[in-house]
Amino acid sequence: MDSSIGARLRPDADSFDRFHREVLPKRIADGSGPLAYDYLSQRGTLAIRTPVGTWTYAPVEGSVSLLEGEEQADVVVAVDLQAWLGLITDLDTAPGLLYSERAEIPVGDPLRFMGWEPGLRALFHSRPIFDPETVDLRGLDGSPLDCARSFPATNLEVEVEAAAHYLRTAGYLCVTDVFDEEEVAGMLADAAVLADEARPGDRTSWWGRGADGKEVLTRVLRAASRPDLNALVNDHRVRRIVGLADEDLEPSVDDGPESIDRVTVLWKQPGMTEGLGDLPWHRDCGMGGHAIRCPSTVLTICLTDGSAAAGQLRFLPGSHRGAFPFVDGTAVEAPEGVGLDLFAGDVTLHYSDLMHASLPPTSATGPHRISVLLGFAPANSGHHLGERHYNDALLVNDDGQVDHLGRRLTSGRQKRT
Repeated sequence: MDSSIGARLRPDADSFDRFHREVLPKRIADGSGPLAYDYLSQRGTLAIRTPVGTWTYAPVEGSVSLLEGEEQADVVVAVDLQAWLGLITDLDTAPGLLYSERAEIPVGDPLRFMGWEPGLRALFHSRPIFDPETVDLRGLDGSPLDCARSFPATNLEVEVEAAAHYLRTAGYLCVTDVFDEEEVAGMLADAAVLADEARPGDRTSWWGRGADGKEVLTRVLRAASRPDLNALVNDHRVRRIVGLADEDLEPSVDDGPESIDRVTVLWKQPGMTEGLGDLPWHRDCGMGGHAIRCPSTVLTICLTDGSAAAGQLRFLPGSHRGAFPFVDGTAVEAPEGVGLDLFAGDVTLHYSDLMHASLPPTSATGPHRISVLLGFAPANSGHHLGERHYNDALLVNDDGQVDHLGRRLTSGRQKRT
């Protein structure tokens, strides 16, 4: 956690007042205001309202001004003091608070609060705004990085220094031919069992809907219940790839057959009209927990086809070092990023704070992408409120449907029963 803020503040009236009169003004004067200004200058004013007071953030004259009250706010975010403290210590986020209904927007458009997220990270935490047009990515020899490069598993030991530098610089890495056909077939068989066992509303799976209105399964969180899938967490090849990270990382969830999110299986489904089978440009810590869980990584094993036709995973190289807005992967303003044409048995590793997107399949016939996901994080990195997982905020509907937040907010949809 950011000790310069979190260690000195508590969720109470005195801390809220002192933060806005002393702590944040000093941060702004030290450079966080100008750092956030360019991004926030076209996004109006934002007020954070709590039970003990309200302050408005106003981008002006190359920095950000603090105004007590909300009379000049274009958007007002109402939260309790615990959520406010989470927001300023990088433990809670705009989407996490909105999904979990811990934040209300009594004034203005909720999506404008979402748009402020990178600016708040710059303002509160001095995290620079990432610009994909100007990022400088270079290899060990100083030449421009080939952002679509992969590393053959058979040659990884020889290229270990180059692979580690690539991961450190780009924020992701692809290793090809890690698992053979027989191993992939076994994983697919386990995935089929998990799909057959999953039920809408079981709180261990994600669901959406196709154009015909039928429910479709997009994710199972309890894949560790299959012994062979659970064993992947300690597979020597997996640990070798995760070991390329500079940080000491461990499985992000403890062992056990009922461990949720220790191992996850993902299915890409064509033609989805509801749900989060197709993920926007996002970071995996986007629902919260960055200050205690990052740097962390996600390792993905491709079991089928990983091309654009199958529903491609795309990365924004270097974005783990800055803040960037959440944006739908198919939107006009969305970045192109880099897509890797993966095959069965290939593995990717990416930092959780790296912006990435899971795009809709371009083929209706398939095969569509099926993947196994394994998470690795620093030791003792749990949930700051003691809950099961930050992504549980997505499981707000009793029928297991995971809403797209933009559609949820614009439709005013409430929790389904």
